[in-house]
Amino acid sequence: MSYWLMKSEPDVFGIDDLERVRVEPWEGVRNYQARNMMRDGMREGDLAFFYHSNCKVPGIVGILRIVRAGYPDDSAWDPEHTYHDPRSTPDNPRWYRVDVGFERKFRDVIPLTDLKAAPELCDMPLVRRGNRLSIIPVTKAQWEFILSMAD
Repeated sequence: MSYWLMKSEPDVFGIDDLERVRVEPWEGVRNYQARNMMRDGMREGDLAFFYHSNCKVPGIVGILRIVRAGYPDDSAWDPEHTYHDPRSTPDNPRWYRVDVGFERKFRDVIPLTDLKAAPELCDMPLVRRGNRLSIIPVTKAQWEFILSMAD
């Protein structure tokens, strides 16, 4: 099993939305590194922290599970869709997505400020200056440490 952190803006799609719908395609990723992680690295059964970004208190709000491994993101093929990419086609898909399922919502947010202050996480890409990736691999040690910070 691999561990991940996946970011979303809560006013676009947050942990409450995932809890309500239970399973959702994680679409619209338009960064090649993040795409490669979804396409080549994520497997059914992997776990990920759900991270709320671009909000009053950015941080980890819960856990999701990968319920379907990477497959072509067909939102790229729809000219009316926000994430349309005319260079992506069904014969040559450029973008991928995974389906995620709700696992758990934390009682309290684990704020980015707390994550940055933890020496145990100093090597985690999330706490490094300038990190903008929406998907980040998490080591087993980082996973367990962050879980210990949760309610």
